Amino acid sequence: MGLKKRNKVSAEFSMSSLTDIIFLLLIFFMLTSTLVKIQPFELPKSDSKTVASTSVVVSIDQTGKHTLNNKDISKRAIEKALRQAIRTSENSENAAVTIVAEVGTPFDHVVNIMNIASRLKVKAIIATEPRE
Repeated sequence: MGLKKRNKVSAEFSMSSLTDIIFLLLIFFMLTSTLVKIQPFELPKSDSKTVASTSVVVSIDQTGKHTLNNKDISKRAIEKALRQAIRTSENSENAAVTIVAEVGTPFDHVVNIMNIASRLKVKAIIATEPRE
């Protein structure tokens, strides 16, 4: 009597395809993430651990010089330039203005940018450094 041997199914799977998928996801997130370059000056200290996405970065130094996405801009033209930057950003519905104000900057400058963000109906976030 000829009995046939049954093929046993192996419960193992190949890990090589999983590593390929993880590598592709890593590349995808590296390419799609927003790289933000903040000018090298001292920021206010904070205990907050919140990390928020940024669409537009407004930097203000102690002298009151404003930069919008690393381009110098006058105080008079900041609202128009912010409106244009938000309109052309990739995520204009959930846009956020990150305010990077150097330590010692008069708070009136920061409040001015916050008021502009409020008029444009976007979130305003003040960038800080963690306490040590």
